[in-house]
Amino acid sequence: MPRQDDEKYSTRLETAAKARAAMLEKAKARAEEARKKLEETAGERQAAAAAKAERLRQREEEKRHAAEAAERTRIEEEERKTREAEEAKLAAEAARREEAEKMVQLLAEQKAARDARYAARKGRQKKGR
Repeated sequence: MPRQDDEKYSTRLETAAKARAAMLEKAKARAEEARKKLEETAGERQAAAAAKAERLRQREEEKRHAAEAAERTRIEEEERKTREAEEAKLAAEAARREEAEKMVQLLAEQKAARDARYAARKGRQKKGR
């Protein structure tokens, strides 16, 4: 604002004081707006932090459920392998027992055939005397 040369000193002082007061009022208004905006964004930040904490909690819960499911699967797999190993062991034992019985029967048949040959030979020898 251009200054007029015929202004008095007191008028200039008053004008400067009014200008300072207007600048102070503008600064206060800006500060108040900034404070309100800060409060709004603080609420938004708090809501965002709460949402993040909830997502983190859900993620941890999902991880825990996944870990429990993996543990159950691992235990079931171990039990199945143990059961299969036991069944295989029993099957091998049964096969071995069956093989042993076949061997005993074969040996008994061989002994019976040998005894029959021996008896026939002894019978021939008795007839020949």
